[in-house]
Amino acid sequence: MHISEGVLSAPVLISGGVLAAVGTVIGLRRIDIDEIMPAALLSSVFFVASLVHVPIGPGSVHLVLSGLLGLVLSWACFPAILIGLFLQAVFFQFGGLTVLGVNTVTMAAPALCCHYLARRWLETPSTRPIAAFTAGSLSILFSSLLTALALSLSDEGFTTAAQAIIIANLPVMVIEGCITLFTIGFIVKVQPEILHVKAAL
Repeated sequence: MHISEGVLSAPVLISGGVLAAVGTVIGLRRIDIDEIMPAALLSSVFFVASLVHVPIGPGSVHLVLSGLLGLVLSWACFPAILIGLFLQAVFFQFGGLTVLGVNTVTMAAPALCCHYLARRWLETPSTRPIAAFTAGSLSILFSSLLTALALSLSDEGFTTAAQAIIIANLPVMVIEGCITLFTIGFIVKVQPEILHVKAAL
């Protein structure tokens, strides 16, 4: 869901940059020293997963795993995603530096929303699979909607591409939901303290 450089209007770029900066500052202030290693690991996972992407007009679809980052990192997902996007822009020219703020917001804000939506369910073993799948799938839905909104606010000509991005991400929602479900289940078995939940019996 990287938005390419040169397609967004200045107000959208500025707004995205400000929101990304605010989210990153809050994330850095709230991160605990014990969460630095999981944050670094998940930032790396995000970096690798979203390298494989399919271009769709001025945007693209790919694995993001933002729901997983949101569940584990909360506000720290902002700096984790920002670092991953920055490295992708510098080394592989995915997205770009001028759209770094907007791309960070379109992926990190949904991750944070899913954290607050599904976190309580994650603490109960019976609802944990639902929480994980919901966070994984809804984060992609929200990200595609934010990406479409950013494109539409920049130019009405991008409306068709914006709609295509939403449609193209529908199967990605299911895939991300399943990956998040199995990953959360694995984490609970091997290192539940990362999620602050009790280990599976």
